Amino acid sequence: MTTTLVKVSAFFVRNWWMTQRNTFTFFEVAVWPVVGLLSVGLMTTFLRLPGEAVVFVLTGTLALSVVQVCQLDVAYAVLFDVWSKSVKHQFLAPIDPWHVAVGAWLVGALRGAAVFALLTAVTRGVFGVSFVAHGWTVAVAFLLGLLLSAAGLGLLVCSLLLLCGLRAEVSAWSGVSLVFLVCGVYYPVSVLPQPLAGLASAVPLTYFLEAFRAGFGFDPVFSHPLGWGFALAVLYLGGSYLILAGAVARARRTGMLLKLSD
Repeated sequence: MTTTLVKVSAFFVRNWWMTQRNTFTFFEVAVWPVVGLLSVGLMTTFLRLPGEAVVFVLTGTLALSVVQVCQLDVAYAVLFDVWSKSVKHQFLAPIDPWHVAVGAWLVGALRGAAVFALLTAVTRGVFGVSFVAHGWTVAVAFLLGLLLSAAGLGLLVCSLLLLCGLRAEVSAWSGVSLVFLVCGVYYPVSVLPQPLAGLASAVPLTYFLEAFRAGFGFDPVFSHPLGWGFALAVLYLGGSYLILAGAVARARRTGMLLKLSD
């Protein structure tokens, strides 16, 4: 147990130091999420949307920002080493891929929670909407669902980097947008055409958004959204880790670890 904690904490500290020393990571947490929230919120004001529509849109913006920040931290577990061309040093160490993943995710969870708290305060102060109006239990369950979903997405990005190299770097920033396209970030999934609506039912973020919005009076399209959301999130998280473990093994076998290193 002590050895495991040391290995996990090592990657937690590594990611934490890297993010602390990079000025641009400050913008990922404290600037761009607020800019995105204000731009969308002011658009709803300009369009004179009713109060319930404003809440619907702002919850989507909140979820998008939290997931983006957290999954980026998970992706940084490999991205940092790809950029510094030191991938082989990380995976030749006596560690398992899950040590890397958990350490990076813990940093992402802290930063994601910080984004959640910041946007909650900004939304309350600027638009008069409280995301914790229906209790902290609902808000914390929503946040946990977002962080688990972000972990799965981040692991897939890590896998793509190990399989395809730096060409897959764009997935770290575009993958979340593609997922949110079908999970009802700014609109209910009921408006999607049938192929996309069916796809939305397989995305855990769809259920977390519906469960959270149900507290504000929106009728969920799917029954038991919170239970389905956590079940799918855990299932996808396990599948994403298996893909990552397979990608690491293949990268060792094909020499990709050396190609991504000096």
